[in-house]
Amino acid sequence: MNTNAVKKTQGRRKIAIKPIDNQSSRHVTFSKRRLGLFKKASELCILTGAEIAILVQSLKRQRLFTFGHPSADSICRELEVEKKKKESIQESKMVNNNNNNEGFWWNEQVDDMGIDQLEEFMSALGELKKKVTMRVMN
Repeated sequence: MNTNAVKKTQGRRKIAIKPIDNQSSRHVTFSKRRLGLFKKASELCILTGAEIAILVQSLKRQRLFTFGHPSADSICRELEVEKKKKESIQESKMVNNNNNNEGFWWNEQVDDMGIDQLEEFMSALGELKKKVTMRVMN
């Protein structure tokens, strides 16, 4: 083995985390780190079954890069649906509290609800049941 051989690269080494001034170096670092981030996210999805969505916007060209498992669009849609459900439940709580100060949202009349509202109501009741069960078990 030749001990006088000169290394061509510096290899892996710890770098200080600070802004990179050189625009070209900044772009190269962005590209490499983005790919590394997406690779780690993919590994996490495979190992744990987690659903992950990552959105990264480049500075230079203002391009948007996405990673998602199963897809970034489906995860964003799920989050939007969950947000709407929570808002609807909060709204029905407020309406119920305004109409009946001593009642609770789960006492709301289901006869006037549409299918979407009934599904949200059923989901909320299921969550309430889980929480009560967990509380009793502890």
